[in-house]
Amino acid sequence: MSVDVKETVKRIYEEVKAKSLEDGDMLINALHAIQDHFNNFIPPEAAEELSELMNLPPSKIYEVLTFYTMFSTKPRGKYVIRVCQSTPCHVTGGREVIEALKETLGIDFGETTEDGLFTLEYSSCLGLCGVAPVMMINDMAYGNLTPERVKAIIEELKGGEKR
Repeated sequence: MSVDVKETVKRIYEEVKAKSLEDGDMLINALHAIQDHFNNFIPPEAAEELSELMNLPPSKIYEVLTFYTMFSTKPRGKYVIRVCQSTPCHVTGGREVIEALKETLGIDFGETTEDGLFTLEYSSCLGLCGVAPVMMINDMAYGNLTPERVKAIIEELKGGEKR
């Protein structure tokens, strides 16, 4: 295991632990912080180090990592795009929004763009049915989507990147 990963996970763990969280919250919050540090995924060696620090079997760490869709053990793009697949989003133009995303990004669900900027994922209901169709990019929700608006959002995010 890389010394850098070990030290980083230990630092993150200590920062989260200082918040005096309960054990279940501690694990979830530590995993979120680790994933944020490693750009939207949790490397196996980071999970192993957290297992040791929390005195939990690796199976418990991976049980949580694989149960919650917000966690990933595979590298993802800088921007993780989650598209709501609920009925309200579907009937208000969700299919067209999905096609615009796929076309604009040049990828399908579960894939990451070649430049490493975007990963496209399905999501269950995002809880924003009043502004359907909806997508979430990292922690930001976008509602009342149209194919044109989706393309503009992606282009704006691309424009903020140095090439």
